Amino acid sequence: MSSNPTYIDYADGVDPDPEPAPPRRRGRRVLKWVAIVTAVLVVAAGATGYGFYWQLQHNIDHEDTDELIGGGRPPKLNSALNILMLGTDSRAGANAKYGRGMKNDPPRSDTMILLHLSPGGKQATGISFPRDLMVPIPACRRTDGTTSPAATIGMINSSFTNGGASCTVKTIENLTHIKIDHFMQVDFTSFKSVTEAVGGVEVCLPQDVDDKDSKLHLTKGRHTIKGETALAYVRDRHGLGDESDLQRIKRQQQFMGSLANKVLSAGTLTDPKKVYDLAEAGTKSLTTDKGLDLGTMVKIARSMHGLTAGKLDFVTVPVTAYAPDPNRVALSQPAAGQFFTAIRQDQSVEAAAEKTAGPVQVRLYNATGRASTAAKVAGQLKAQGFVVLGTATMKTRRTTGVYYAQGSQAQAAALAAVIPGAKKALYPKAGPGVVNLVLGTSFTAVKAKKKAGIPTLEGEIHADGDICATNTTGT
Repeated sequence: MSSNPTYIDYADGVDPDPEPAPPRRRGRRVLKWVAIVTAVLVVAAGATGYGFYWQLQHNIDHEDTDELIGGGRPPKLNSALNILMLGTDSRAGANAKYGRGMKNDPPRSDTMILLHLSPGGKQATGISFPRDLMVPIPACRRTDGTTSPAATIGMINSSFTNGGASCTVKTIENLTHIKIDHFMQVDFTSFKSVTEAVGGVEVCLPQDVDDKDSKLHLTKGRHTIKGETALAYVRDRHGLGDESDLQRIKRQQQFMGSLANKVLSAGTLTDPKKVYDLAEAGTKSLTTDKGLDLGTMVKIARSMHGLTAGKLDFVTVPVTAYAPDPNRVALSQPAAGQFFTAIRQDQSVEAAAEKTAGPVQVRLYNATGRASTAAKVAGQLKAQGFVVLGTATMKTRRTTGVYYAQGSQAQAAALAAVIPGAKKALYPKAGPGVVNLVLGTSFTAVKAKKKAGIPTLEGEIHADGDICATNTTGT
């Protein structure tokens, strides 16, 4: 061991590169459309000013969710709003060309994001539920009067196939105990029009892509894409990343953040034609609950007057591998429960985690290639109350990760909350109560702990962030 008290030459064989290969996903990949809904809410506030309120209102279809779900729903604890945003993979009508062999298949919800809006636009978080998340599926009343059977365990997206949007609302409410105020459902059709209406969305590719399946052909670096190219980017399954659903979600969250940033910019909101085109595109394929008409959207949008791109984040619910099937995932506890509690109470997840985490002991590994980083980060962590056991240098790598043993989930969550973009993974060799932090070249800075507001989780995507600095599709 070195005599330097801030440096430990770990002789216990701890391998600071424990990251498991993510599960592979078979079958086709589909788009996460939720940025459309974010756009609709933003531009709804200006609808009356341009005289097309009633046209937009008649574009929207409605479903009586309250009647279909019935009683027994979670109580509403505060004035925060929770809107479930669903993207379906319907191949009907104009969508048929994106899967001609599946045009007669029942639609599924391959995107489920719960948009949590704190009062006054203080903060907003889009919470992704992976389509392969294994959860209990309740019995659901359908619009035709029949009832779908309950399932002890099933993929969360099967709830939509079983009983439509109201069944997915019921499933997520039962899972999280969070009261969902409204739902919004869109399909393929709107996506291209929305990206065109804003003049394109900036993305960043970690490598050249030449994928004949998705028809995506782009060089490494920054691009502004729209229409068919944007559709190919978010649907690509071979040219980018490792094909895991979780990494795919991260990439699509980055796209949604970039789109939201564009929508919230003055160049969009002060241009009447862009506002009209965006609202028209976003509402044409939109279905909502009966209580969410355009008038309610206007009220919601105006109540969020303080929302900026810097206050909009996207996260994924804490998950772990599903033991019976490596192609599926399950909620990671207790982190998921703590996160859902924080959302219900509209508080920061750090506050909830700190109640159970206690002092967090950290072993810090510097893989950035920058010698000064370890000491700087160690000092910043100590200033926030973390106990840094020591630092060490390892071979340069891109990924920044938080690795922990079973039983140390709360400690890992507390550390990951201040390391933007860090991935979390179980690693038994970390030891009880100790968390390994590997700083890769993707590391940017230690984030100050939140005192209040929306929860922070691993891999959080900030709408106003540098898309190249936060890109997670590479290795």
